[in-house]
Amino acid sequence: MSLTDSLSAARNRGSGWRPSLPKPEALLPYAVPAAILALWEIAGATGLIADTVMPRPSIIVGTATQLALSGELFTHLGVSAARALAGLVVGGGIGFALGVANGVSRLSETLTDSTLQMVRNIPHLALIPLVILWFGIGEGAKLFLVALGVFFPIYLNTLHGIRNIDPHLIEMGRAYGMTSRQLFRRIVLPGALPSVFVGLRYGLGIMWLTLIVAETLSASSGLGYMAMKAREFMVLDVVVLSILLYAALGKLADTLTRALERRALKWSPAYAGR
Repeated sequence: MSLTDSLSAARNRGSGWRPSLPKPEALLPYAVPAAILALWEIAGATGLIADTVMPRPSIIVGTATQLALSGELFTHLGVSAARALAGLVVGGGIGFALGVANGVSRLSETLTDSTLQMVRNIPHLALIPLVILWFGIGEGAKLFLVALGVFFPIYLNTLHGIRNIDPHLIEMGRAYGMTSRQLFRRIVLPGALPSVFVGLRYGLGIMWLTLIVAETLSASSGLGYMAMKAREFMVLDVVVLSILLYAALGKLADTLTRALERRALKWSPAYAGR
């Protein structure tokens, strides 16, 4: 091949590449939040909503920039994210383990499920006075509350997912000579995963809700502490910023969970092409 032909082939290969632009339908979920922010900014700029009542988005962005440059914002973000992740790992791990145990063993369900259902009907935030007496106002109290809030959604959905596996699939697996471990790994667990992810997404919402309350009660760092400190000094833009950051973190956690869900369940026709 001559040099001219090589250059022509290279140009043809390069001309086939185009930067991928986001599809309009991918931006559609953000249309309503963008419209709300725009109307909010216009209402503040025209004086319809006073900045002393609800600061404009532009003011909040300026405040966020100042806190980010000082490093304070990232410190509080990191502390809150670490607390949330620790509570999710502890509460979610125990809930998943008990859900699996009660799903595959009638004896385990008989021994523990009734007790768990009684505890589930106690609002976990109502336990705050007792938790403070048990753990004080340190990190242990926050970890316990977040873990307890995450535990039940994951437990119930894991149990539900396992109990709703088609029994004919289990019989077919046994007919093919699968051991109990192989049945669980190849049939039971994959079949229960859609329900487990539903519980995880629901648990993530409760996780942030619990963390907000825990951090506003007794903390020396975190987004809740930042909001309460700002409230004491009537710095409304920081309070609103903290609330928006909680919402953004919740959305980010849900987005990551949905991406993991699509990846883990790509074998399922219901998730094909999503």
